[in-house]
Amino acid sequence: MSTLPKPYQPLVTHIYTADPSVHVFEDRIYIYPSHDLDHDGPINDNGDQYKMEDYHVLSMADFKSPVVDHGEVLHVKDVPWAASQMWAPDASYKNGKYYLFFPARDHDGIFRIGVAVSSSPAGPFQPEEQYISGSFSIDPAVFADDDGQVYMAFGGLWGGQLEKWQTGSFVDEAEGPAPDAPALGPKIAKLSEDMLTFESAPREVVILDKAGNPLTAGDEERRYFEGPWLHKYNGKYYLSYSTGTTHKLVYAIGDSPMGPFTFQGTILSPVIGWTTHHSIVQFREKWYLFYHDCSLSEGVDYKRCVKYAELTYNPDGTICTIDPYPER
Repeated sequence: MSTLPKPYQPLVTHIYTADPSVHVFEDRIYIYPSHDLDHDGPINDNGDQYKMEDYHVLSMADFKSPVVDHGEVLHVKDVPWAASQMWAPDASYKNGKYYLFFPARDHDGIFRIGVAVSSSPAGPFQPEEQYISGSFSIDPAVFADDDGQVYMAFGGLWGGQLEKWQTGSFVDEAEGPAPDAPALGPKIAKLSEDMLTFESAPREVVILDKAGNPLTAGDEERRYFEGPWLHKYNGKYYLSYSTGTTHKLVYAIGDSPMGPFTFQGTILSPVIGWTTHHSIVQFREKWYLFYHDCSLSEGVDYKRCVKYAELTYNPDGTICTIDPYPER
């Protein structure tokens, strides 16, 4: 099934898609989304409404060509360690292979991050027997630097369990920092040469205000919540992410993928629906933001659709804020 892509419109309408991670492989645009399903269970801050259990891969030759759904490329039943909730994935390429990184709850209900491998960017993907040792929480985002080193940023609050790992071990009853304390940042780790393990233990990414002070947990307009993404522009590293409770995509700039990063501003204003999750990619001479909203399901938050918009930079490297509904 295929459709023609249009800015600010759903890329596909035959299934519900969310959390798009987008990469250019073999001069073709590949979109790795999560797959929203109907459900009749509870809707809560723990994310029980997001019951996704498989992944599809979408692709297109360019922005004037049809979007192709390559079908199901991985299902939770094929992952030995995973029990449920295959949330936002990402993909990468190295050593002639393609790697799909994905979060899921293990059989103890704890989110871990796994990896599956394919010879094709369109899959199907064969999962490893175990999750990545030392991994936890959700939203893996994989960034390959110019020197060949590959990093994974990850982590999400609330349903993503990030605050439950503040001691280095899972503490089910743990809560986040006090409002005036430094906010929790995403975690980041270098990936090994074979892309299957962490080369080093994950460390926290620090996000600062322009005075050099860490953003606080109560600063919900700017602090990290979930959905990290790393990209590089004009020699600078950009960390973008969702603020969660204030429903914005924002970004910070730094000199290293490990941070620290200095907060800059908003990339995307709030969309229809609670969650917001994105990726940023260069295709040929232009840059694009991929994101999701709930317009296809008329506002049903757990049934989302992937969209895109062109992204532009100011001369000083800051990003122009995008209005997701320019025709309203």
